[in-house]
Amino acid sequence: MLTFRRPRMFVARLDSRVESTPLARYLLRAYLSGLPTGDRYRDTAELLLGELFANAVQHSDAPDDRHIEVRFTLTPDDLLRLEVHDADTTRPLLRAATPDDEHGRGLLLVGELAERWGCASRPCGIGKYVWALIAPATTP
Repeated sequence: MLTFRRPRMFVARLDSRVESTPLARYLLRAYLSGLPTGDRYRDTAELLLGELFANAVQHSDAPDDRHIEVRFTLTPDDLLRLEVHDADTTRPLLRAATPDDEHGRGLLLVGELAERWGCASRPCGIGKYVWALIAPATTP
């Protein structure tokens, strides 16, 4: 008889560059492929991870040699928890974008698509992390 064991948290440190965003999404897809219902999280999780990672790269004033850490885990209530850690202490701001703005809607997407999201100081005292909880998509 096959039994499902809840996977451990996945953690990776990536270069703080926009070019690392596809790698972060690839790592998330690999993590989700090991879950029996991982495909039910994939689309929303990839979109939100891309937004959070890009925000960490673009808006962080941390030194260039600092990495961005991503963490993925499945919570006991079957929500996917994404975390993006960076060395900057400035918290993200939800702002209203005008129709002509090319940027500024990422956190609006996170707020609309995540069950909950937030920001907290890192336990080590350097920087912050932004987290989002994602519910599995319902099957038709």
